[in-house]
Amino acid sequence: MSKAVKIIVAVIVCLLVGYASGMATQSSIETWYPTLIKPVFNPPNWIFAPVWTILYAMMGVSAGLIWDKKSQSPELVKNALLLFTIQLILNAIWSFLFFGLNNILLALIEILLLGLLIFETIKKFKPIDPIAAKLMIPYLLWVGFATILNGSIWWLNR
Repeated sequence: MSKAVKIIVAVIVCLLVGYASGMATQSSIETWYPTLIKPVFNPPNWIFAPVWTILYAMMGVSAGLIWDKKSQSPELVKNALLLFTIQLILNAIWSFLFFGLNNILLALIEILLLGLLIFETIKKFKPIDPIAAKLMIPYLLWVGFATILNGSIWWLNR
């Protein structure tokens, strides 16, 4: 399989995870979420879909670049992609916790773990492909912002 095909497959997988997460948020965005007290730095709702689409695409390119190095470093790539997969699953679970279950505190605890796993994924990616690692940094920064936002919403609504 060529590098381009691996990247395309990885991007599609990430976008599908994003789509599934988006489906979990739909009903709460119009019903429960508007009732919450939010901090002044809460972005408008319309910003989340384009930002996440870009981030999922970048994550997919990153994972595809790592996957392409499997023949050179099979064990390193396997471990790095395992961490990537775990953090991607946690990414999806956050939407279900926050928007599906309306559990702000549990979502906060989970997103803290997610941030740590993204950081560890970047560390695993860096020796395999530094560009792949750099492509994950905007995602880590956005999740950091989302963590602060999640924590602030929990604090304001406790």
